[in-house]
Amino acid sequence: MSKYPLRSLQGLMSIKHGFAFKGEYFSESGHYVVITPGNFLEKGGFKRELGKEKFYLGEFSEDYLHQQGDLITAMTEQAQGLLGSCALVPEGGVYLHNQRIGKIDVNEKYMCKEFVYYLFQTKSVRDQIRLSSTGSKVKHTSPAKIYDVIAPVPSRDEQKLISKVLSQLDKKIAVNNKINTELEAMAKLIYDYWFVQFDFPNENGKPYKSSGGKMVYNEELQREIPEGWGVKELREIEPNIVTGKTPATSNPENFGGEVPFICIGDVRGNMHITKTEQTLSKLGADSQLKKYVPKGAICVTCIASPGLVGFATEDSQTNQQLNTVVCDDFNNRYFLYFYIKDYFRFAKAKAGNTFANMNKDDFSSIKVIHPGKNTLERFSDTLNSSLDKILINSEENNKLRELRDWLLPMLMNGQVKIK
Repeated sequence: MSKYPLRSLQGLMSIKHGFAFKGEYFSESGHYVVITPGNFLEKGGFKRELGKEKFYLGEFSEDYLHQQGDLITAMTEQAQGLLGSCALVPEGGVYLHNQRIGKIDVNEKYMCKEFVYYLFQTKSVRDQIRLSSTGSKVKHTSPAKIYDVIAPVPSRDEQKLISKVLSQLDKKIAVNNKINTELEAMAKLIYDYWFVQFDFPNENGKPYKSSGGKMVYNEELQREIPEGWGVKELREIEPNIVTGKTPATSNPENFGGEVPFICIGDVRGNMHITKTEQTLSKLGADSQLKKYVPKGAICVTCIASPGLVGFATEDSQTNQQLNTVVCDDFNNRYFLYFYIKDYFRFAKAKAGNTFANMNKDDFSSIKVIHPGKNTLERFSDTLNSSLDKILINSEENNKLRELRDWLLPMLMNGQVKIK
């Protein structure tokens, strides 16, 4: 497949900077959101930053208000690997086009916008953008430098076929993600009914508290809890709590093997940690044998970003920023997952959104409502199939991403043809 400088496509494709929105008009709430490089996924795609949005209250030209489906690219590398990443704006009339973002317009008669989106995900294009960037600490690119990129540009019909194959994979990933979000929300709702509102099913299948179940005041929690329930420290419920550790980085042979090495970024947004950015070799992992955590263990971030919680999906190790609860009793897993998430969420709210790092002793001392074995067994049975489905979907998404990432360069270079 022939390759051309993107400059030769001027007239068919254009890239323009956004507006320098004034910091004095930024707000923590509002309607209009300024897009930043933080809204891009490293491998392409739009990332909503709930709670971190930059709302804008000042005046601006309608030219800088994005429409749904606008194609944008990160022109400042706010985080490593973001430079040149592309995304499609998910909603019209909300997002603003700022100066660190390039808006890519194409002549739809000759160019397929989705093809350009995938073209900018190829290693060749991203490497060229990175190598031509400027800045010692923070890398920047410009429309002029992007126009110098050399890339394959097939006919529009071929572009549509390539985009269709890749987008079908992305759509299936998005569907799985949506299902997982809804399943976890349903599980959380059940948890709230049972352990926040105390309306778990009583012996007659009726909601306990609403049906007049007896409540008693607990001094430690300073609230009423169901009669017969107790309060224990986390370590009394599950004593095997492991604080992670990083093997010696001076020996590169400790890394790059088959043992998942769980860090903060691997837990963020994942109930089941099915993939990690880093791995350890058997040599590195076996140098700290006591740091292994088994499949099903609850991994909790306690430093830097406290309160992210996820399940290990195979025998793994974590870095020192995580404490992991190894559950000897399987029926504790789902209850403790939601309880710990709530604990950190309420602690952060109470502290005004700033929450100190938590050491192992403080983590192990968290006060936990203890409902009793029978209630936990019923809760685990209720959620088991739904949370297993989340794991299945997450694992399927990993395979779909691997297939998409393998096909992407092959399709772009003409090594794989679509009939």
